[in-house]
Amino acid sequence: MMVSEESPLLASTAHEVIYDRFAPRQKRWIVFLISFAGLLPRFVSATFVPAIPQIAKDLNSTHDAVSLTVSLSILATAVGSLVWAAYSSFYGRRWMYLWGMPFLCVGSCGVAMSTSLRSLLFWRFVQTFGCAGGLSLGAGVIGDIYTLEERGTAIGVFIGATLFGFAIAPFLGGAAAQYWSWRNLHYSLAAWGLLEMLLIYLSFPETSHPGTLGIDKLKRRRWIHITWVNPLGSLWLLRSPNLFAVMLASTLVLITDYILLVPLAYTIGVRYGITNEAIIGACFLPNGLGNFIGAPLAGRLSDIVVRRWRVKRKGVWCPEDRLRATWIGGLVIVPLSIGASGLITTYVGGPVGLWLNLLCLYMNGMGVDFVFNPVGSYNVDVAHSRSAEATAASTAIQSLILSAATALVIPSIQRIGVAWTDIIAAVLALIGQGIIFFTIRYGDRMRASVDVGLTTKNNS
Repeated sequence: MMVSEESPLLASTAHEVIYDRFAPRQKRWIVFLISFAGLLPRFVSATFVPAIPQIAKDLNSTHDAVSLTVSLSILATAVGSLVWAAYSSFYGRRWMYLWGMPFLCVGSCGVAMSTSLRSLLFWRFVQTFGCAGGLSLGAGVIGDIYTLEERGTAIGVFIGATLFGFAIAPFLGGAAAQYWSWRNLHYSLAAWGLLEMLLIYLSFPETSHPGTLGIDKLKRRRWIHITWVNPLGSLWLLRSPNLFAVMLASTLVLITDYILLVPLAYTIGVRYGITNEAIIGACFLPNGLGNFIGAPLAGRLSDIVVRRWRVKRKGVWCPEDRLRATWIGGLVIVPLSIGASGLITTYVGGPVGLWLNLLCLYMNGMGVDFVFNPVGSYNVDVAHSRSAEATAASTAIQSLILSAATALVIPSIQRIGVAWTDIIAAVLALIGQGIIFFTIRYGDRMRASVDVGLTTKNNS
């Protein structure tokens, strides 16, 4: 059904009965399980980078050759998120978690036992592919069990946990490389995946709304029914100007996180004489703490904004209202934190410079959440019936953009310096916030221009 630009997407304030299927305590347990699963992709990705020198030495390879696994992991994340999300709309969320974890476990053991670069590349792809659905499936689950006005807070807890993992994983990966073994680390990831699979099998119910799955709509089906679902179909959702705009905007903001964290050893490490891999990894922790604290706050703020604007409109809901919660992060915290970090690294030495940089990392972690969280909740709001696929499509494109941006960070620092690189990132974040402002202002017209089956009062 085409949504006209004059009509609101949702005018009813009544909570749907479908969201009362699970008790509040069970909902909290479900959020814990999906957050536990959402940590895995971050750990698999971020614990690997600090161990690259040790892996290259063990495999008699070069640093550059082993670094190819980082790009391959990004590709696997993009492919895996699309596959698991697309099939979750047909078979359900629970089965996709259960099918993905064996890939992770086998792939982790394969990485740990690798004796050549070729085997490492293969098993690294399998490992990352298996856990790639953590973010998209988790967003879909939260959309399944929480009402519109509760969704932001729940997604805040979920995203906060996953982003915190991204920040503490380098510290653990660096500590493992320095004091333990990178092979044992990947055996530990396999054990984690096995534990997660057991918990999901024993205590995670199917959360998809009854009658909405593709397999439920089949008149005839075999006992073991295997169906081809095109995973690239999810990308077609991004022809919606709204979904594409907020994806691009959040990516421009998220880039600042990567520009600060990826070259940390070459910026803060070199500037302040830090050579120990474990200590360099510990410098990631303030950013993770900012993520952990900022995400729930951003989620709660976005829910408050939705309720207030709904009252102002006398009960009528406009989905772009949630994006109004991004201003504090996208317009103030993120640009100021990354711009200040570049200037401090360049001009302020000694312990004072180091501590100020750590403060900037903390503030950047919080600021990114105040954009990333409302945008993630907005995706679930406006594409509720296909929320996992919308999240997966955004994640896939973000991964490709972040891959290219990450590859340019160190050459940019070498060519124009840390300060100008960070200032350019701050400008990109401001451009992203401008795109969000445009979406808030013209969101109704953008929705009316292309119909991708956005949320209505019957499926919010």
